[in-house]
Amino acid sequence: MTWHKDGPGSRRGYHHGNLREALIAAALDLISKKGPAGFTFADAARAAGVSPAAPYRHFRDRDALMADIARRGFDAFAEALLRAWDDGKPTPRSAFERVGRAYLGFAAKEPAQFSAMFESGVPLNDYPEVREAGDRAFNVLRQACEAVAATMPKEKRPPSLMMALHIWSLSHGIASLFGRGDAARRTIPMSPDDLLEAAVLIYLDGLGVPTDK
Repeated sequence: MTWHKDGPGSRRGYHHGNLREALIAAALDLISKKGPAGFTFADAARAAGVSPAAPYRHFRDRDALMADIARRGFDAFAEALLRAWDDGKPTPRSAFERVGRAYLGFAAKEPAQFSAMFESGVPLNDYPEVREAGDRAFNVLRQACEAVAATMPKEKRPPSLMMALHIWSLSHGIASLFGRGDAARRTIPMSPDDLLEAAVLIYLDGLGVPTDK
């Protein structure tokens, strides 16, 4: 995006062709500082250097702005998980472990976007595009679970949806534990990757998933 200064002490000037992107960037910066519920629509406009009325050119209200951020986040999240899965190569189990690391990696690299995706309180019935984008990301995990389960004898295969929900809960819980950037964060004597790897190992071994040879 392109900014210019109008003079000493002036507000940031703005090239109107980038209004949507400027508002999204401003909102992400505010989320990183105050959390997804810690600012208003007017705050986002002020942070972008535009008038309080300007955001309405692109967004109906604050929820619409947050929904766009969440949708973009889920789209990028799904792409990251798909890259990590890589069609289950070289083995479903090793690729499955990569998906878990990609989950934590996205949360660590994009904490503001991750927070907007899961904590913004956007009503999904009003923004089905956010729900659909989230489902696409979840379905990558479910696809991976199906492939891992397929390495087991047919009579012992767990439901892929159950597996996906369990692994999602594990991954998301660990990402949340390590995601705090303030003084409330607890000291945990393991890295997030090591903690998830150990949890997934125990989980898969408990199900009887064969190890890679």
